[in-house]
Amino acid sequence: MTLKPLKPSMKENKRYLLLKGSFSKSDVEEAVLKYIGILGYAKAAPMWVSDRILAVNRKEVDKVRASFVLSKGKIEVAKVSGTIRGLRKK
Repeated sequence: MTLKPLKPSMKENKRYLLLKGSFSKSDVEEAVLKYIGILGYAKAAPMWVSDRILAVNRKEVDKVRASFVLSKGKIEVAKVSGTIRGLRKK
């Protein structure tokens, strides 16, 4: 039995955050977990695309950005885009 692919309306809409600063992936995950909790982390569903690009759920972008501001680490969001290609343009 094969699974049918999801309809576009059923897929989770992602936003891509271009991060800058001196941090590790564990620092980012810890900051998000500390400030929005386990349930917020699950809703945001952060996923690393590359070393500096983090994909998160569209509805939770503001909460993730706020967790970076409140964290003691030097994590900054340089740009937010709906596509990865949008982050690479200068």
